[in-house]
Amino acid sequence: MSLFTRSSPSPATDATDTTYETDETSRRPTADVSASDDPTAGAPARTGEPVRRWRRYRTAFRDKYPLATRGLSWGVTALAAALVFFALLMPGKAEFFEARQFLRIPVEPILAAALLMVLPRRPRLVAAVAIGVGLAALVVVKALDIGFNQFLGRGFNVVLDWGLLDDAESYVKDTLGSTGARVAVVGLVAGVLLLFVVMALAAVRLVNLLVRDRDRATKGTIVAGTVWITCAALGLTPIENTAVASRSTIGFVQDRWGRVQETLRDEAAFAKEARKDRFADVPGDQLLTGLRGKDVLITFIESYGRAALEDPAVAPGVDAALDEEGEALTRAGFAAKSGWLTSATYGGSSWLGHSTFLTGLWIDNQSRYRTVTAGERLTLPGAFHKTGAWRTVGIVPGVQKNWPEGDFYGLDKVYDSRDLGYRGPKFSWSTMPDQYALTAFERLEAAKEGDKPLMSEIILTSSHQPWAPLPKMVGWDEVGDGSVYKDIEKAGKDPADVFTDPVKVKEEYGKSVQYSLHSLLRYVERYGDENTVLVFLGDHQPMASVSGNGAGHDVPVTIVAHDPKVLDRIDDWGWSDGLRPGDDAPVWRMDSFRDRFLTAYGEEPNVARSPSP
Repeated sequence: MSLFTRSSPSPATDATDTTYETDETSRRPTADVSASDDPTAGAPARTGEPVRRWRRYRTAFRDKYPLATRGLSWGVTALAAALVFFALLMPGKAEFFEARQFLRIPVEPILAAALLMVLPRRPRLVAAVAIGVGLAALVVVKALDIGFNQFLGRGFNVVLDWGLLDDAESYVKDTLGSTGARVAVVGLVAGVLLLFVVMALAAVRLVNLLVRDRDRATKGTIVAGTVWITCAALGLTPIENTAVASRSTIGFVQDRWGRVQETLRDEAAFAKEARKDRFADVPGDQLLTGLRGKDVLITFIESYGRAALEDPAVAPGVDAALDEEGEALTRAGFAAKSGWLTSATYGGSSWLGHSTFLTGLWIDNQSRYRTVTAGERLTLPGAFHKTGAWRTVGIVPGVQKNWPEGDFYGLDKVYDSRDLGYRGPKFSWSTMPDQYALTAFERLEAAKEGDKPLMSEIILTSSHQPWAPLPKMVGWDEVGDGSVYKDIEKAGKDPADVFTDPVKVKEEYGKSVQYSLHSLLRYVERYGDENTVLVFLGDHQPMASVSGNGAGHDVPVTIVAHDPKVLDRIDDWGWSDGLRPGDDAPVWRMDSFRDRFLTAYGEEPNVARSPSP
């Protein structure tokens, strides 16, 4: 039954079908000729023949099964209404999918009905289709909101975030394989297209139903409007403080339009901010003087957030790993201080956290990232490079194609996943285990004799979602080309079994962080010396299913050094001793770290100050 079919069937006693084209001023009967009387029967099909044939089949079915036809017609109308109301009342967060959210009265269909009933037929049809398309778009954006809130802790930005869908596709491909990703993408595209068609048909059907009996529709609209105004005026919230009178769709559209305007203003303001750099003109011989001769490793641990140290389901294992490695480092002559940083991102988009930490700018969206990486901002690796006293290298196993940002960051050499010589299996999204990435770094750079110490940016990826299968520590002499990990990967857990289980996902997340910490800190214990300085931190909190809805963006940050003079320079930071920041450790925005670090280990730049008024 087409969504355009009228709700009331013709009497079953009629020999021929008399249908009506409903117009605002008249009803015009049009005869539908039966097959036996059709002069064109047996002739080649002409324009309109498929439509006439469909009408004959429809009439025959309706005449033979009048009750079924009436029930089907009512059912289709009810489905159309349900789809429209679902689109209007659908929340943008998974946790808000409760019955009370759908027991409200939306004002939008009341306003739409009042408008559509006064329009002529053709403009009314166009408006109905436009409304249906708009409702479908509303569902798509709200669905993206749900996904972004679940994974990134924020809603979907209709200006900036379309490019992230490519990253989502790559993530699905890495998790499910090429075939699974293709099936998922094709199914998703087909579902979205079907949604737009069905929503348009639903809107047209409901509008046709309105104009079929204008008097009744007008009275119903007035009654509905009166009820809505009364509920809004009285502020009725009978079910768990949920207002009966809803204008959520109008508010949603206004909010998104405001965000679009704010985004456009932000782009212009940030471009000016990025050009201001208090360290840009500091001579190289005045930068990082307190670290000369040291091998400095700046290491990001994927998804190493505050939840890893505070969630009761995760923290015991992570704390035990930190305590174990802290004792081993102490025996090896190392000491550490730790604090908290508030990341610019959450749940994903790790490069935003990396760039915020390294540039000293708050980079919380892709537009800002493109702006800053297209400029000449002094980064932490760039500051080491500017001195001429270090060789700067990047170990980025998560990068699987050319990465021009390496030049922006000031890296002399970048080793991506194709350059590290790995011959083992992928562990879901992660191209290689962290222990292998570190042994490759040792083989390719750290173990070689050079005329300069190394400053290395290392990005560890084994703690990337979906946290299955996970690698395990092996003997450092057994790592080889990575073939040793084949049996470990085969024996690992299925991502689908872990990712959808609220208990298992936390357990495996915790194990992944433990593995990354063991890999990094045991590397320092084994290969570090009196000139080794390690700065390691998380790039962001794990997704909401692990860290919890509404969780903060704080991540731990730690500096480990053998030379006590290195840590003496940050005594005034107030950081906690050891590998774990305490509850009383300061919490700084991540973009403040670059300036603090360059000041602590170099010279304070002379900043011209305007005279006091």
